[in-house]
Amino acid sequence: MKIVTAVKMIVKSLIKKDEYAQFVLAEKISERIYPQYKFSEFGRLYLYDKEFLKYYERFEGTKNYHSLDRKYVLNQIMKLTYNVDGDTAECGAFAGASSFLMCNHLLSTHKKHCIFDSFEGLSNPSGEDGEYWHQGDLSSSEEIIRLNLRNFNNVEIYKGWIPERFSEVSSRKFSFVHLDVDLFQPTFDSLEFFYPRMNQGGIILCDDYGFTTCPGAKKAVDEFFSDKKEPVICLPTGQAFMVRR
Repeated sequence: MKIVTAVKMIVKSLIKKDEYAQFVLAEKISERIYPQYKFSEFGRLYLYDKEFLKYYERFEGTKNYHSLDRKYVLNQIMKLTYNVDGDTAECGAFAGASSFLMCNHLLSTHKKHCIFDSFEGLSNPSGEDGEYWHQGDLSSSEEIIRLNLRNFNNVEIYKGWIPERFSEVSSRKFSFVHLDVDLFQPTFDSLEFFYPRMNQGGIILCDDYGFTTCPGAKKAVDEFFSDKKEPVICLPTGQAFMVRR
């Protein structure tokens, strides 16, 4: 960017508060500092969705928008399962932000939402998981989940390490399952349990498939579906999903 052009962009950004100029300036700065990051197009509508931003900031505050796009995708993709029979489940719920969206979608149905979480953070990573995560990371509490989901009467919480308590819902069928456990073994165990219990048209969404920080989660998904007829759809948000045939 030429000096004159840069000065004009800075003036437009800081003084005139021109949003497009702010976008261009941020992109140029990013190219210098973190060239691996690639900006998407300007003006994506979900960033202006005030109701969704209000929901997100209730859980994450106004300083961390790292999972905004993933929460938005989850909220939209669940619409594909409105007419699919079966309950929903989440493995790895943290503070309940994703479960909140899932429960909200079930308000006009008789479906139940099952939460599986140790509430002690991650289990001990294995060799497939790299070095980013450590045992106990992402710990939360059952009390926080119950507080955040207090207005829903369709929630069932199963505290324990995956897959210890899966057997308690072994007779159920499911329409939507969200996996957010980051590591190889709990991801594989969750797929092994829920895949055969998904109704036709049901969706399994993996939150952490496309991240270099979660190589074990990707390996678990790839290995599990290597002999299945459903393709794994990888999204630019880092998520991946499959639709049960």
